[in-house]
Amino acid sequence: MARWPDALTLEMTRTLPAAPSLAFEAFTDPNQLRRWWGPEGFTIPSLEFDPRVGESYRIEMQPPEGEAFYLTGEFREVDPPTRLAYTFRWEDPDPDDFETMVELSFCDLGESTEVVVAQGPFKTEARRALHRDGWTDTFNKLEDQLVSQS
Repeated sequence: MARWPDALTLEMTRTLPAAPSLAFEAFTDPNQLRRWWGPEGFTIPSLEFDPRVGESYRIEMQPPEGEAFYLTGEFREVDPPTRLAYTFRWEDPDPDDFETMVELSFCDLGESTEVVVAQGPFKTEARRALHRDGWTDTFNKLEDQLVSQS
């Protein structure tokens, strides 16, 4: 599934306890997204989020300590309940950051959904590791959210 040959990329697979339509909705419904998005301890005070191809989004992320910061991008593919793709960039990026592409695929496993996320390319291994940790926490929070809804 290498999307960017010879580039520093991140690929993860996670099985979620929900049908693909519910898993996809968790990623595209702003009210749900604000409850689970981001690393452990982060909250989402505000978001502008309308997942349609060509539309921009902006998510305010508040860490447990320190000032809030923003994640922005544009939706490139919205195909419920199987694919979601968007650009990902930080406002006021770190010198080692630049815009990446996030691609999510949702595969029906019956009562659960396999989600494959691919993101990249990254400029440094440290930035890829930061995103790997962020996605891991984010998926943990999403799984908890889906379990509590069932």
